[in-house]
Amino acid sequence: MTESDRKPFLYVVVCAAGIAVDVGTLITAAQERDWEVGVIATPLAMNGFFDTEAVRAQTGRPLRSAWRRPDEPRPFPAPDALVLAPATFNTVNKWAAGIADTLALGTLCEVAGLGVPIAVLPCVADALAAHPAYRESVARLRSMGVRFADPYGGHAGEDGGRPRFGWERALDLLQDRH
Repeated sequence: MTESDRKPFLYVVVCAAGIAVDVGTLITAAQERDWEVGVIATPLAMNGFFDTEAVRAQTGRPLRSAWRRPDEPRPFPAPDALVLAPATFNTVNKWAAGIADTLALGTLCEVAGLGVPIAVLPCVADALAAHPAYRESVARLRSMGVRFADPYGGHAGEDGGRPRFGWERALDLLQDRH
Protein backbone atom coordinates (compact mmCIF):
# COMPACT_ATOMS: atom_id res chain seq x y z
CA MET A 1 0.00 0.00 0.00
CA THR A 2 1.39 3.38 -0.95
CA GLU A 3 1.06 6.54 1.13
CA SER A 4 -1.67 7.78 -1.22
CA ASP A 5 -3.61 4.51 -0.78
CA ARG A 6 -3.79 4.62 3.00
CA LYS A 7 -6.87 5.73 4.89
CA PRO A 8 -6.64 9.17 6.50
CA PHE A 9 -5.38 9.00 10.08
CA LEU A 10 -7.29 10.67 12.91
CA TYR A 11 -5.79 11.44 16.31
CA VAL A 12 -8.41 11.41 19.06
CA VAL A 13 -7.31 13.18 22.25
CA VAL A 14 -9.42 12.24 25.28
CA CYS A 15 -9.63 14.25 28.52
CA ALA A 16 -10.84 13.21 31.96
CA ALA A 17 -14.58 13.91 31.87
CA GLY A 18 -17.42 11.56 32.71
CA ILE A 19 -18.62 11.44 29.10
CA ALA A 20 -15.25 9.96 28.06
CA VAL A 21 -16.73 6.58 28.96
CA ASP A 22 -18.46 6.73 25.56
CA VAL A 23 -15.40 7.62 23.43
CA GLY A 24 -15.92 4.35 21.56
CA THR A 25 -18.91 6.05 19.91
CA LEU A 26 -16.56 8.59 18.31
CA ILE A 27 -14.12 5.89 17.25
CA THR A 28 -16.91 3.84 15.62
CA ALA A 29 -18.26 6.90 13.80
CA ALA A 30 -14.78 7.79 12.56
CA GLN A 31 -14.12 4.26 11.35
CA GLU A 32 -17.47 4.24 9.57
CA ARG A 33 -16.31 7.41 7.77
CA ASP A 34 -13.15 5.58 6.67
CA TRP A 35 -10.68 7.01 9.19
CA GLU A 36 -7.92 5.03 10.88
CA VAL A 37 -7.87 6.10 14.53
CA GLY A 38 -5.19 6.47 17.19
CA VAL A 39 -6.09 7.57 20.72
CA ILE A 40 -4.05 9.77 23.03
CA ALA A 41 -5.39 10.36 26.55
CA THR A 42 -4.49 12.75 29.31
CA PRO A 43 -2.88 10.97 32.27
CA LEU A 44 -5.95 11.51 34.43
CA ALA A 45 -8.28 10.18 31.71
CA MET A 46 -6.34 6.91 31.82
CA ASN A 47 -7.47 6.40 35.42
CA GLY A 48 -10.91 4.90 34.87
CA PHE A 49 -12.63 7.52 32.72
CA PHE A 50 -12.99 5.06 29.83
CA ASP A 51 -12.27 1.43 29.04
CA THR A 52 -8.69 1.56 27.77
CA GLU A 53 -8.62 -2.11 26.76
CA ALA A 54 -11.80 -1.72 24.70
CA VAL A 55 -10.28 1.30 22.93
CA ARG A 56 -7.09 -0.65 22.18
CA ALA A 57 -9.16 -3.48 20.74
CA GLN A 58 -11.39 -1.13 18.75
CA THR A 59 -8.53 0.80 17.14
CA GLY A 60 -6.07 -2.09 16.89
CA ARG A 61 -3.39 0.32 18.12
CA PRO A 62 -1.68 1.11 21.39
CA LEU A 63 -3.28 3.78 23.53
CA ARG A 64 -0.89 6.68 24.15
CA SER A 65 -0.59 8.75 27.31
CA ALA A 66 3.13 9.02 27.97
CA TRP A 67 6.05 10.22 25.88
CA ARG A 68 7.87 7.52 23.98
CA ARG A 69 11.59 6.98 24.45
CA PRO A 70 13.85 8.19 21.61
CA ASP A 71 14.67 4.58 20.65
CA GLU A 72 10.99 3.60 20.35
CA PRO A 73 9.26 3.78 16.97
CA ARG A 74 6.38 6.18 16.41
CA PRO A 75 3.19 4.20 17.07
CA PHE A 76 1.00 6.37 14.81
CA PRO A 77 1.51 7.90 11.38
CA ALA A 78 1.32 11.68 11.05
CA PRO A 79 -2.25 12.89 11.58
CA ASP A 80 -4.52 14.04 8.80
CA ALA A 81 -6.84 15.55 11.44
CA LEU A 82 -7.32 15.63 15.20
CA VAL A 83 -10.38 15.58 17.46
CA LEU A 84 -10.19 16.73 21.07
CA ALA A 85 -13.20 15.23 22.85
CA PRO A 86 -14.26 15.59 25.51
CA ALA A 87 -12.26 18.80 25.93
CA THR A 88 -11.99 20.01 29.51
CA PHE A 89 -11.52 23.52 30.91
CA ASN A 90 -7.99 22.71 32.04
CA THR A 91 -6.85 21.22 28.72
CA VAL A 92 -8.31 24.02 26.59
CA ASN A 93 -6.67 26.70 28.75
CA LYS A 94 -3.28 24.99 28.91
CA TRP A 95 -3.30 24.30 25.15
CA ALA A 96 -4.15 27.91 24.30
CA ALA A 97 -1.29 29.03 26.56
CA GLY A 98 1.13 26.73 24.74
CA ILE A 99 1.72 24.48 27.74
CA ALA A 100 2.88 21.03 26.68
CA ASP A 101 3.45 19.22 29.97
CA THR A 102 1.73 15.99 28.91
CA LEU A 103 1.76 13.98 25.71
CA ALA A 104 -1.85 15.03 25.03
CA LEU A 105 -1.04 18.75 25.36
CA GLY A 106 2.22 18.43 23.48
CA THR A 107 0.38 16.71 20.65
CA LEU A 108 -2.29 19.42 20.55
CA CYS A 109 0.35 22.16 20.42
CA GLU A 110 2.37 20.40 17.73
CA VAL A 111 -0.55 19.44 15.52
CA ALA A 112 -1.91 23.00 15.66
CA GLY A 113 1.50 24.25 14.58
CA LEU A 114 1.46 21.88 11.61
CA GLY A 115 -1.81 23.32 10.33
CA VAL A 116 -3.62 19.99 10.64
CA PRO A 117 -7.43 20.36 10.91
CA ILE A 118 -8.61 20.20 14.53
CA ALA A 119 -12.16 19.82 15.88
CA VAL A 120 -13.07 20.26 19.55
CA LEU A 121 -16.10 19.11 21.54
CA PRO A 122 -15.95 20.91 24.90
CA CYS A 123 -17.22 19.32 28.08
CA VAL A 124 -17.13 22.34 30.36
CA ALA A 125 -19.60 23.38 33.05
CA ASP A 126 -21.44 26.62 32.33
CA ALA A 127 -19.78 28.40 35.27
CA LEU A 128 -16.31 27.47 33.98
CA ALA A 129 -17.24 28.33 30.39
CA ALA A 130 -18.11 31.83 31.63
CA HIS A 131 -14.61 32.32 33.08
CA PRO A 132 -12.68 35.00 31.16
CA ALA A 133 -9.62 32.76 30.76
CA TYR A 134 -11.68 30.07 29.06
CA ARG A 135 -13.42 32.51 26.72
CA GLU A 136 -10.02 33.99 25.78
CA SER A 137 -8.56 30.52 25.24
CA VAL A 138 -11.39 29.50 22.91
CA ALA A 139 -11.01 32.77 20.97
CA ARG A 140 -7.26 32.24 20.66
CA LEU A 141 -7.66 28.66 19.45
CA ARG A 142 -10.36 29.69 16.97
CA SER A 143 -7.99 32.35 15.62
CA MET A 144 -5.55 29.47 14.96
CA GLY A 145 -8.18 27.70 12.86
CA VAL A 146 -9.40 25.27 15.53
CA ARG A 147 -13.08 24.45 15.07
CA PHE A 148 -15.41 24.13 18.05
CA ALA A 149 -18.87 22.53 18.14
CA ASP A 150 -21.53 22.33 20.82
CA PRO A 151 -21.70 18.59 21.48
CA TYR A 152 -25.22 18.93 22.91
CA GLY A 153 -26.70 21.15 20.20
CA GLY A 154 -29.47 19.52 18.20
CA HIS A 155 -29.26 16.09 19.86
CA ALA A 156 -32.43 15.23 21.73
CA GLY A 157 -32.06 13.26 24.92
CA GLU A 158 -33.93 10.11 25.74
CA ASP A 159 -37.36 10.64 27.33
CA GLY A 160 -36.98 14.42 27.22
CA GLY A 161 -33.83 14.35 29.38
CA ARG A 162 -30.52 16.08 28.81
CA PRO A 163 -29.43 15.96 25.18
CA ARG A 164 -26.91 13.27 24.32
CA PHE A 165 -23.26 14.11 23.61
CA GLY A 166 -22.99 14.35 19.83
CA TRP A 167 -19.60 12.77 19.19
CA GLU A 168 -20.10 12.79 15.42
CA ARG A 169 -20.31 16.59 15.40
CA ALA A 170 -16.50 16.69 15.58
CA LEU A 171 -16.30 14.56 12.45
CA ASP A 172 -18.81 16.83 10.73
CA LEU A 173 -16.41 19.74 11.33
CA LEU A 174 -13.68 17.77 9.57
CA GLN A 175 -15.84 16.37 6.75
CA ASP A 176 -14.54 18.67 4.04
CA ARG A 177 -11.01 18.79 5.45
CA HIS A 178 -9.56 15.39 4.42
